[in-house]
Amino acid sequence: MKYFRLKKQSDFQKLFQKGNRAFSPSLTVIYRKAEKMTMGISVGKKHGKSVQRNRIKRLLREAFRFVQKDMQGSYAIVLIPKVSTEYSFHTFQRHLQWIIQKERL
Repeated sequence: MKYFRLKKQSDFQKLFQKGNRAFSPSLTVIYRKAEKMTMGISVGKKHGKSVQRNRIKRLLREAFRFVQKDMQGSYAIVLIPKVSTEYSFHTFQRHLQWIIQKERL
């Protein structure tokens, strides 16, 4: 199933204000039921310079692509990584999978 990217500031604000939150050791996920599957990533400057932030975004997009097939229904989702010394694809994938099972998304 294809997903669309959240790009507008207003879409992010709606999710931050009215969305449900789920937590894992490496991620915070904000989600809300939607008509079509949309996903956005919020990585702040506390994660490092732009090269590091862009790498985190690439890892999160790829991890989401792998676990998205396990989701039932359509959601608007924002992924927010927690500050860490090292970021890995497998950690993000495992924690996203865990959140999807826990929250029954």
